[in-house]
Amino acid sequence: MKKKFVSKNRKSKKRKYKVFFFFLVVFSSFLFTVKTLSKFNLPYQNSDVVKFLIENNNPFVVNSKSNYSYFHKLMTKLINLDISKPLSILDSNYRGLTKGVEVKEVKTVNNEVINNNPTIYLYNSHDTEEYKPTSFAEYSVMPTVKLNNYVLKEELENKGFNVLVEETTISSIRSSLGLNYAGSYDASRVLMEQAKEKFPSLIYFIDLHRDSLSHDKTTLTYNDKSYAKVMFLVGLENPNYQGNLDFSTKISDLINTKIPGLSKGIYEKEGAGVNGVYNQDFSNRTILIEIGGPENTIDEVYETLLVLSEVLSEVINSDQN
Repeated sequence: MKKKFVSKNRKSKKRKYKVFFFFLVVFSSFLFTVKTLSKFNLPYQNSDVVKFLIENNNPFVVNSKSNYSYFHKLMTKLINLDISKPLSILDSNYRGLTKGVEVKEVKTVNNEVINNNPTIYLYNSHDTEEYKPTSFAEYSVMPTVKLNNYVLKEELENKGFNVLVEETTISSIRSSLGLNYAGSYDASRVLMEQAKEKFPSLIYFIDLHRDSLSHDKTTLTYNDKSYAKVMFLVGLENPNYQGNLDFSTKISDLINTKIPGLSKGIYEKEGAGVNGVYNQDFSNRTILIEIGGPENTIDEVYETLLVLSEVLSEVINSDQN
């Protein structure tokens, strides 16, 4: 039987069609997977945490549309989010948990948050440190250490304190000063000085971080609740470190009085390869707290922040009396 002749052009076209259909199938599967998974969450999701995330830490609500990445634009289209309306994100990502939650508007004047005579300043020298996502659609709310600021702010303000949260990103300051990541503490120092100049009432400067250890080393279960452990870091190369050490120790000890083992205590650092000061020469009420690790969920961190806010309230009230 004579073999049928097939031109090279026809073979090339067939190959192109096969490649096209292959990618079409893959992309369709991707769309289906995204839409399906975006409806599911882990079994335990604290609605208060979600509320904090949406109100305070959603980059799409804060930033201009021109700053969105193509991936985020695509994803918001896929699961029908209205990025200008945080409640649509709540309903899409955390279905059934927070419907009806009222999202607060932060009062501002000329894009600056109104804050009268704050005494507590919350900031993050390493503001991109992240926690473990709690749903597939976590791209819309970033669980970073910046979340800690807003949770702590609200809890402390409920207890009568006036709190200022640093909104400027450390990366923007580093870029303006020509610094690399190792210069993060130099960048946060600039922000601390600016804040103090603008608000002379500031007394307590709290730098919130995240540890880098595994989940078993950064987590505590107590009375059927899971907490992210805390640790205090004190730089011994600050000539007047004793005041910072004493103040951090008071907070650490009281945390362990309330939840035994929740604080891992004080990590004293000095020597080659470390910062050794951590801006604690700024005042004897400048402290650095590491909360949890990369494998902790925002729920575990949230439970710890509730305890920390209670302890800070007691220690600061005692300190001022």
